Amino acid sequence: MARSGQKKLSKQDYQALAGFRHALRQFLAFSEAAAAEAGLTPGQHQALLAIKGMPGGNDISVGDLAAWLGVRHHSCVGLVDRLVRQGLVRRCHDPVDRRRMALRLTARAERKLAGLSVAHRDELRRLSGPLGSSLAVLH
Repeated sequence: MARSGQKKLSKQDYQALAGFRHALRQFLAFSEAAAAEAGLTPGQHQALLAIKGMPGGNDISVGDLAAWLGVRHHSCVGLVDRLVRQGLVRRCHDPVDRRRMALRLTARAERKLAGLSVAHRDELRRLSGPLGSSLAVLH
């Protein structure tokens, strides 16, 4: 519903919104398939990417990861436990605060994530035309 003072959406706006949503769905479908091919669930892939790429350096805790992923702490503990059992993540004591555990990717996880990340970057580049066009119309 349009608020007073805002211009109404044009057909072009609706087309841009629809195109943007379509491109996002394409990317998410690609991402799920790529993760599965690498032997990961989408959530596991997202967790590995967050551990590697979250702002703040190498001291990512389970609480940090849960907040970043938007999941409950106990759900994230289960996710991390499964990643540890698969040999993809290890828990390390924080050198300053030994009570705190930091999450680190294993070499195996680094290899999987590198391959997935290159594929995702390439897919985003492929979709950048439709995504960029849609965003330009809406801007």
